[in-house]
Amino acid sequence: MKQFEDRAKGQEAKFAFDAETRFKAEARRNKLLGIWAAELLGHTGEAATAYAAEVVAADFEEAGDEDVFRKVAGDIKAKGLSIGEDVIRAKMLQLTQTANEQVAAEG
Repeated sequence: MKQFEDRAKGQEAKFAFDAETRFKAEARRNKLLGIWAAELLGHTGEAATAYAAEVVAADFEEAGDEDVFRKVAGDIKAKGLSIGEDVIRAKMLQLTQTANEQVAAEG
């Protein structure tokens, strides 16, 4: 019985660790996306940092990535830039990989 309880506790701990790692990687991806978009929008310095924080905060509107995508795509469109949705989605995918690698390297 003790072994079963130990196994269950181990699985719970792994689930919690995986969820935390996923959250950190998504937040990191959103920050990196915000920095990328800030450059496109002409933001520098503190304005770029503040914009990246807005992108991170946008992720809390709903589950999934669409809220972040809408934020960035809407801001790019409002600025009159001709960056396609496919480019933004590709950048999100690329930055997901980068963020996962960074978070894994941090341990």
